[in-house]
Amino acid sequence: MNKNLAFIFTFIFFVSCSESDNDIEYDGFLNIDGARAGLATQPTLDWDFQAVDPYMNINPVDSASRVPLFGDLHVHTTYSFDAYIFGTLATPDDAYEFAKGKAIKHPAGFDVSLDRPLDFYGVTDHGTFLGQVAEAATPGNAYYDAPSSAQVNDLNSPENLNTSTFNRRRNAFGAFLLNTITAIQDRKLDISYLDSISRRAWLDTVEAAQRHNDPGNFTTFIAYEYTASTPNMGNLHRNVIFKGNSNRIPSAPYGRGNSNDPEGLWNWMDRLREDGIESLAIPHNSNGSDGFMFALKDSFGNPMTKEYSELRMRNEPIVEITQVKGTSDTHPALSTNDEWADFEIMPFKVATQSISKPKGSYARDALLEGIKMENKEGFNPYKFGFIGSSDTHTAASSQEESNFFAKIGLLDASAQLRGSIPMTDPAFLEADQSMIEVDGKKYMDSSAITWGASGLAGVWAEANTRDSIYDAFRRKESFATSGPRMTIRFFAGYNLDETKIKDTDLIEHLYKNAKTMGADLDGVAQQTPSFFVWAVRDSYTAPLQRVQIIKGYVDASGNPQEQVFDVACSDGGSPDPETYRCPDNNAKVDISNCAFSQDVGAAELKTFWSDPTFKTDQRAFYYVRALENPTCRWSTWDAVRNNVEPRSDIPKTIQERVWSSPIHYIP
Repeated sequence: MNKNLAFIFTFIFFVSCSESDNDIEYDGFLNIDGARAGLATQPTLDWDFQAVDPYMNINPVDSASRVPLFGDLHVHTTYSFDAYIFGTLATPDDAYEFAKGKAIKHPAGFDVSLDRPLDFYGVTDHGTFLGQVAEAATPGNAYYDAPSSAQVNDLNSPENLNTSTFNRRRNAFGAFLLNTITAIQDRKLDISYLDSISRRAWLDTVEAAQRHNDPGNFTTFIAYEYTASTPNMGNLHRNVIFKGNSNRIPSAPYGRGNSNDPEGLWNWMDRLREDGIESLAIPHNSNGSDGFMFALKDSFGNPMTKEYSELRMRNEPIVEITQVKGTSDTHPALSTNDEWADFEIMPFKVATQSISKPKGSYARDALLEGIKMENKEGFNPYKFGFIGSSDTHTAASSQEESNFFAKIGLLDASAQLRGSIPMTDPAFLEADQSMIEVDGKKYMDSSAITWGASGLAGVWAEANTRDSIYDAFRRKESFATSGPRMTIRFFAGYNLDETKIKDTDLIEHLYKNAKTMGADLDGVAQQTPSFFVWAVRDSYTAPLQRVQIIKGYVDASGNPQEQVFDVACSDGGSPDPETYRCPDNNAKVDISNCAFSQDVGAAELKTFWSDPTFKTDQRAFYYVRALENPTCRWSTWDAVRNNVEPRSDIPKTIQERVWSSPIHYIP
C-alpha cells in the first residue's frame, strides 16, 4: 500500500462518527425470525451459560464422529466503508453464494470462484460507518446530496469501475471522512440519520445470514468487525461472531464509537450473554499491532489481574493467526532457532508502511508470556486456540496461490498493482505514484507484495451446524491453514495404546483416554505424556514434507523458551535424535512453470511422540505445525503468467502449512 493510502487508512481508524468514546449499552434487539417487524421485546429465555463446560463433549463415541470443516470468518462486502471505496458491490448474499461455489464478480469485472465450496462463512463488515459510504455514493437518497458526500458520489457507477479511478479512490477516504466529521460537528449532518443507515445495513447482513444458513450443508454466522486502534496505529481489530441460535441479535454492532478499548467490547458481550445472546471475539492481525495486541498490561496501562484474564479469555478463546495481511504465528526476531519462522511476514502496522514491533505482536510469544504469567501470578490471559481466515474486501476469499486476486478490489486487481511484475502503465509511471526499483525495473511500491494467499479456519465438529461449529471454537478444537485444506489431529494423554495407530477405533480410544487440541492436560506424578499427531494433505495441493511440534515453556530462571521438534518425516525419514530435524526430502519447484515434485512427500503423516525434554514440574504448551513440500508463491505465479522473471527481493516459493490449537500441560 502506498504512503498516501496509508495516511488515509490511519485517518479512518482515529475517527468516529458515533457517540463519544464511552462504554454504552446496546439499545435493543432484532428478532431474527421476523426482523423487518422492528425491534422485539426481550423474551424470557431458558438459557444457562457456563464458561467452559457446556462445550466439552465427554462422550468419546460422539466426539470420535467429529469431522473436519473449513470456512472463513473474516469477509467484507459492499457495506464496509473501505470495501466500497475499493469498488466492491458484492452484497452479503453474494458472499454466501460465493462460499457455496458460485462465481461472483470481482470489482475489476472478472469472475472469481472457489475450487470447491466451503463449509461455513461469516460476513464481518466493519461496524464503524457500516453501509454509509455506499449510501453516500448512490443517487436517489438524501445522503447523496449532502455536501460531505461529493467525494464518493457515483464512485462505483459503471463508468468509474476501472483502475483509472485509482487516485480518486485512494484520496476518497480522507476527504469523505474528514468532511463527514466536520459536518457532524457543525450540525449539518444528523448522527441519528447516519445511525439509521448502519442499522439498515446490519439488518440486511443478519437477514442474509439467516437466508443462507442450511444446517447440515452450509453454515453462516451473524458477525461484524470491531475496529479499534492504538494512538500510534497499532491494530486492535476483532471479529465478533454470534452463535446465532437465539432468535435475538443486538439491533446494532458495538463499535469504535462506543469504545476504543477492547475491555468495553468484552463487557458488552458479557451483558449480552446475561440476556441469552452468546458471542465470541477473534483478534486478528496481531502482527500489525506494534506490540499492543498481546501487551502485558491492560488498555489503560494497568497491571493485568485475574479478573482481566477471565474477562478476556471468556470472550476471546481463539485468535486468527494467518490471513492476507500476513501470518502471526511467530517472527524470526522472536524465534531465532525456528528455520520456518519467516513465513509470510507482513512487517508493517496495518494500513501503514511503518514497521510493527514484533514483541507482543505474535501468537507464540503471547503463549509464552501467558504461561510465564501463570507461573508468577496464577492466571493466563493468552490461553487461546488458532484459526485462519482471509480478510477479503471483495466478498470472495482468495486463498489459492495460483489464483490469488488479493483483497482491496480495484487497488490491487492486477499483478502490476500488487507489485509482483514490473509497472508498464504510463498512467502510473508518470503520475505521482510511489515506485521501487528492483533488478533495474520499476515496481509499484506497495505493502501488498508482503500479503499472503491465506487463510482458512478449520474445526472438528459433529455436524455442519452453528451449534457444532461454534462449540468447537469455544473448546478450541480448531486449527488454522495458510489456504490448503490440510487436516490435523492432536492429542495428549497417559498410557495410550500405541498399537492402535492403524485401528479403526483409534480416535475413539484417544477421545476416551487423552485430551485434544485446545484442552489442558493435568500432570500425573512420575509420568510422561504421549502425544499423537495425524496430518493429512489437501489432494488439490502438494504432499506433506514434515510434521512438527512446537513446545513453549518457562525455564528454572523464569525465562520463556521454545523448541521445534520434527516428529514425523515423509519418504521414510526419521528425525535426527540430536537436532530433532527430518532429513530434506529434496522436493523441488520449477520456477519457470511452477511445477512441483510429485514423487516425494506424503499423503498423510501420523505418529505417537514423547517429549525428550519433558519435566513433570514444568508448565508448557504444545501445538502442531505440518508443512507441505515447497510450491510457488502467488507472486511467482503472477510472474510466470506474464512471462517475466520473479522479483529477486521476495521469496519465490513457500511451504504451505497447518497449525493446531495448543494443548497446555499443567503440572
